[in-house]
Amino acid sequence: MAREELTRLTGRAGGPHCDDDDCPDVYRTGSGSFVVQGDLSSASTPPAGEGLVEIPERVLREAARALGW
Repeated sequence: MAREELTRLTGRAGGPHCDDDDCPDVYRTGSGSFVVQGDLSSASTPPAGEGLVEIPERVLREAARALGW
């Protein structure tokens, strides 16, 4: 899936916690699922083909507000 196919819900570039595109973010896909970007976590070992990322609570709250939840 190309990044252009995602709707960015959080971390607008130039925001208080972002420098260009390197901040934790939540995206919505065209099918309604979510993609998250964050620091890799070593909390546990995920199954093959999956990964764990860590994002701050404020990012999840921002995504919920963007969706009107």
